[in-house]
Amino acid sequence: MKRILALAACLLLFARPAADACTNVIVTKGASADGSCMVTYAADSHQLFGELYFRPAADHPAGAMLDIYDWDSGFYRGKIAQVPHTWQTVGNMNEHQLIIMETTFGGRPNLENKDGIMDYGSLIYVTLQRARTAREAIRIMDELVQTYGYPSEGESFSIADKDECWIFEIVGKGEQKGAVWVAVRIPDGYISGHANQSRIHHFPLNDPENCLYAPDVISFAREKGFFTGSDAEFSFCDAYCPADWGGLRGCEARVWSAFRLLGGNGFDADKYVDFASGENPANKMPLYIKPEQKVTVKALADVMRDHYEGTPFDFSEDAGAGPSRLPYRWRPMSFELDGKEYLFERSIATQQTGFWYLGQARGWLPDEVGGLLWFGVDDAATSALTPIYTNVSAVPECFREGNGSMLEYSPTSAFWLFNRVAHFAYLFYDRAQPEIRAAADQYENENLELVAQVDARALKMLQGGNCRQAIAMLTAFCERRSQELFDRWTDLGNYLLVKYMDGNVKRQNEDGSFQDNGSGKNIPESPMHPKFRERWLRSVVNDHGKVMEIKK
Repeated sequence: MKRILALAACLLLFARPAADACTNVIVTKGASADGSCMVTYAADSHQLFGELYFRPAADHPAGAMLDIYDWDSGFYRGKIAQVPHTWQTVGNMNEHQLIIMETTFGGRPNLENKDGIMDYGSLIYVTLQRARTAREAIRIMDELVQTYGYPSEGESFSIADKDECWIFEIVGKGEQKGAVWVAVRIPDGYISGHANQSRIHHFPLNDPENCLYAPDVISFAREKGFFTGSDAEFSFCDAYCPADWGGLRGCEARVWSAFRLLGGNGFDADKYVDFASGENPANKMPLYIKPEQKVTVKALADVMRDHYEGTPFDFSEDAGAGPSRLPYRWRPMSFELDGKEYLFERSIATQQTGFWYLGQARGWLPDEVGGLLWFGVDDAATSALTPIYTNVSAVPECFREGNGSMLEYSPTSAFWLFNRVAHFAYLFYDRAQPEIRAAADQYENENLELVAQVDARALKMLQGGNCRQAIAMLTAFCERRSQELFDRWTDLGNYLLVKYMDGNVKRQNEDGSFQDNGSGKNIPESPMHPKFRERWLRSVVNDHGKVMEIKK
């Protein structure tokens, strides 16, 4: 399918702050291979540092106040009343296995409450400290924005506990304090997702078991002139975030790709190509689908590594991918040429990821061991996930807050290490990426086996009344495996540099060691120089061939 021209108005989507560009995939317990509720999250931002947030449980005196700082900017927003007790949080999960992830969809302009205190990021992390279940989280999030105001753009939240998974979409009310919202429960046995575009259209008005919403969600839309029909005809997305070309092409396309990967023959991907491409907004994808087979942790993690391979949106084969089939385009995402505007692709995996998660709420296990956050930093396609139990007493040093920043390099920070390896891989992607992927696969598959063993050990300790011992063991395991990952990636980076330096490919022996020329002086055997792909060579010849042609 030919590249699609973007209208100037549609490119407004990509002028949003980069932190808005995130992806969530949601798997209910009946759709997962092990019976867990799972949610993924890629926090994609050119300004967000990859670190693992950690807040221990705490008691607070009567009358205590909590300072709120905007998650994106760090600016101080104000104070809210603290609660007597807050739960422990690790990343975007808490000690009760509650998960809250997000993507920003923006929506209609000027609906942010500029004087509000509870920005979307603070809303997540404060709620995680106060709620046990998804339904309780929805109630608390509503109370917080109604009481303190909501200064952010429109947002989609994935909220999951041990039994239920929900999509919760919220938009501010401008100068009015509060927000309007709707939350839909994903039926058990189904999967869903969102990626910076509102996805809830029509919803039941009298089914509180499966749908919750603000009492003025429809009347406010009428008041603002966003909607004029009957209540039964109301669509949250059409009223508050009507999908334009950019919202489909740059956002819904990622959901389409996740559905394609997990839905198999049960999801007719071809049927919705025109929707994902922005050509046919009326051909709406469903909010949720049934996967072709039960989704494993590994399969879900691999969805986050997708670059539209093998689809009409695959951008690893055109001239822009260079000689090494690089499926990335550096920013800006749009450009103008000869009076026309064009758009680069935006896949699920992207270079500007700060950190990414796969949260598992495993209801058959007690909370002390059931909550598991698979955590990674930087680009999902060039990194690996490591298991972090949500009741650990500390997070590993290589992921710890304060260990480096976007403006400060740290040699012990996993974020900087993984970025270094990824940047080298981007030079020789089709050569280096298979080796990086093999290393990630090996590490993650090892962990799947190790986690089962650690679960069993922790359960024995808990059953024997040794809770502290169990927590100490889980903490040590997470620290050990994270450091093992750090050490492996250090070795991997060194190996890739030696093997592919300057575009050469050094020859290797069967044991993986590099071949020398037999002189005993550590001089390598003559390196290999793989041929460039024909399509790229033709683009070079078409552009500069007259000067390059060898004369005979």
